[in-house]
Amino acid sequence: MAIDNAFAKQSIQEHFGSDLLGHEEPFGLLTIEINPEKLIDIVGWLYNHPELKMTYLTDLCAVHYPEQSGREIAVVYHLHSLPNNLRVRLKAFLPVAGGHIASLTGIFSGANWMERETFDFYGVQFDGHPQLKRILNMDEMDYHPLLKQYALEDETREDKDDRFFGR
Repeated sequence: MAIDNAFAKQSIQEHFGSDLLGHEEPFGLLTIEINPEKLIDIVGWLYNHPELKMTYLTDLCAVHYPEQSGREIAVVYHLHSLPNNLRVRLKAFLPVAGGHIASLTGIFSGANWMERETFDFYGVQFDGHPQLKRILNMDEMDYHPLLKQYALEDETREDKDDRFFGR
């Protein structure tokens, strides 16, 4: 049997059923929305699956959807099976206020810095992270700059002329 998106989706659905909240395949990338409370179970299962072998965490990031009340933050995980050359993207939606999700540092040590960056820019709390603190911004910042409620740049700057930037 070929290890492809159809096999991966069927295997995950058979094992986790109601914890999968939706799926799609934009540009051929299997994308599955999961119950955030089952993240460790699902990722651990994918990691240890004898055929899928999703043993590489390519990326971990977040996206802010301010128009989706109660599920404004999507934490996105890109997993890769090197032997099968198969990629799966998992999405878990959280509320912007008090959004908590389990840390993957127990499965992927490389998740450490990616989770810190996601916390730094979006405010996602990763429960069980060994040292969840800012990694790129100053510790004194009291906000998370990539939330869409904040301006992209300082609006009081006088040294910048937008005519030179196509605006």
